[in-house]
Amino acid sequence: MTIQVKIAQGLKAVPAADWDACALGPGSGDDDPFNPFVSHAFLSSLEDSGCVGAKTGWSPVHVLVEDETEKILGAVPCYLKSHSMGEYVFDHSWADAYTRAGGHYYPKLQVSVPFTPVTGPRLLVPDGARASEIRSYAIAGLRALREQVGASSIHATFLQQDDLDAFGAEGFLRRDDRQFHWFNDGYESFDDFLAALASRKRKAIRRERRDALADGVSIEWVTGRDITEAHWDAFFAFYMDTGSRKWGRPYLNRLFFSLIGERMAERVLLVMAKREGRYIAGAINLIGDRRLYGRNWGCIEDRPFLHFEVCYYQAIDFAIARGLDRVEAGAQGEHKLARGYRPVITSSAHDIADPSLRRAVQAYLEQERLYVSEAADELAEATPFRQRDED
Repeated sequence: MTIQVKIAQGLKAVPAADWDACALGPGSGDDDPFNPFVSHAFLSSLEDSGCVGAKTGWSPVHVLVEDETEKILGAVPCYLKSHSMGEYVFDHSWADAYTRAGGHYYPKLQVSVPFTPVTGPRLLVPDGARASEIRSYAIAGLRALREQVGASSIHATFLQQDDLDAFGAEGFLRRDDRQFHWFNDGYESFDDFLAALASRKRKAIRRERRDALADGVSIEWVTGRDITEAHWDAFFAFYMDTGSRKWGRPYLNRLFFSLIGERMAERVLLVMAKREGRYIAGAINLIGDRRLYGRNWGCIEDRPFLHFEVCYYQAIDFAIARGLDRVEAGAQGEHKLARGYRPVITSSAHDIADPSLRRAVQAYLEQERLYVSEAADELAEATPFRQRDED
């Protein structure tokens, strides 16, 4: 079989069925057979809405591995970056140090889902006898692209284990961080989950839920064809308010939400809070085959514990009702620990062309991984779950 590697400067050049045959299902999505963020629908919505593109500093340069008939055997969502915003794996200090030393850190190549700190497949290769070989071709293609465009480095972020192993075998440097996820240990109801917690923690969560829903606040789950443009209008107002306060310029525009509503509504869950006939807060989640992925939230009324209710507790309720294995509630947030979410290590891989910068980063990452591991172990001891000898 003849193998060739091509670059697609946007998903308009890639049929959705061909991309999804690589991205979804056994092989690429071993952690979750349907990871919605690497679907053609999600990634093309980012491009078609203008959230991703040259003007935003995220230029698509997707890597395609093909056979002699131009059948796509594997793919890599990749972007040429002129900055380090919207990645959630922070390398600003590397860029600053390299610039002070006289180097040019940008452009760089980013293998990721833009604005999305969610672990999932990045080397999109279905199961098969040649899967390992195709991954190697994809990584070789990334390195050839780096040389062609004069990029300083390649950064593959939020990797599942098979991709992490593949990048590591090719000499990429490993970086670890942590998030907090909720695990469904076979619970049949939210009360069943609460029963696994220490008494003091159960009481605290019940009080938070009661206070969040005081004064006539009600919660709606909206998904699939029930999502209307009015829902998106309300949610976008919440998103813009939170984004403007947190980082100054939200990454996603209004058109993006309409597009995912058209293309993948059955994979979208809006949790909307209403009081006195109008929506006052909401959170968007994407639904995998095994996991619920919490992404963005916002509100126009600041109410005690409403954030916890809309983002965390309602996500747990939905996951239990759907029989999902896990809730991933985004980056950072040690406050999630007290609400039944557990520390989880996330990993990325980095390939740096300049030997001097590579050595410095490698030394730094060795120390950072040790710190992250120790901190995760300490946090795991602080979960709210009952000890075996506790009544």
